[in-house]
Amino acid sequence: MSSNNDSIKKTVTVALSLCLVCSVVVAAAAVGLKPLQQTNKDLDRKQNILAAADMLDPSRSIDEVFQSIETRLVNFDTGEFATQAELDEAGIDLANYDQKAASKDPATSVALSAEKDIASIKRRANYGIVYLVMNGDDIDRIILPVHGYGLWSTMYGFMALESDFKTVIGFGFYDQAETPGLGGEVDNPVWKGYWKGKEVYNPQGNVALGLVKGAVDAKDPNAKYKVDGLSGATLTSRGVTNLVHYWLGKEGFGPLLANLRGEGA
Repeated sequence: MSSNNDSIKKTVTVALSLCLVCSVVVAAAAVGLKPLQQTNKDLDRKQNILAAADMLDPSRSIDEVFQSIETRLVNFDTGEFATQAELDEAGIDLANYDQKAASKDPATSVALSAEKDIASIKRRANYGIVYLVMNGDDIDRIILPVHGYGLWSTMYGFMALESDFKTVIGFGFYDQAETPGLGGEVDNPVWKGYWKGKEVYNPQGNVALGLVKGAVDAKDPNAKYKVDGLSGATLTSRGVTNLVHYWLGKEGFGPLLANLRGEGA
């Protein structure tokens, strides 16, 4: 009996020791690889920004091309770019600003009413990141981060606009968990190509761009505001339209874009 007890104790001791060693190894690996993971995450973000702006160049590194991108913050309440004095007063470091984290903090964000929250994001940060490609003193193109809920997930992406601040250069998602083959087709390069050249605003200045059921009729006089819907993915399609309308509308980047067009908010 004693021998059996000794055997059980030894087995448990060995198992616990093995678990402890494995835990230490895994923890050490996680800590040691964290800088590399962050580097890869930043590289992926830059690649998606450049892809939306149609600026990927196989002959140059992503970091090299990204040097031409200027990062700014916009104050959603004013529709203007935030000044350095404003950021200093708010205690914001542009280089380390995390809009996603800011949107979760009541001190740096606002809660959205059901009427305003058409993208189902619940809260919006007080300041939003924008990426600019400059041509001298003029903005050649602007890249806007957007997000909103689809069927199963919050979809995160970038939309790039031309210097008229209403014509789409490119649009794509870098993080989403929609149904593969259905809503997941938001990652399909062919579908993403449908956005190029589409216009965001109608003559009245309202957001008109969105997905339709089925394919866009090229003869439709409003075809420039329409993109083919995702077959079999009604809720994801609706989510994409809603997030475009939110972030390009008056609660998002709309006032900034109107100011840049010289139209005022």
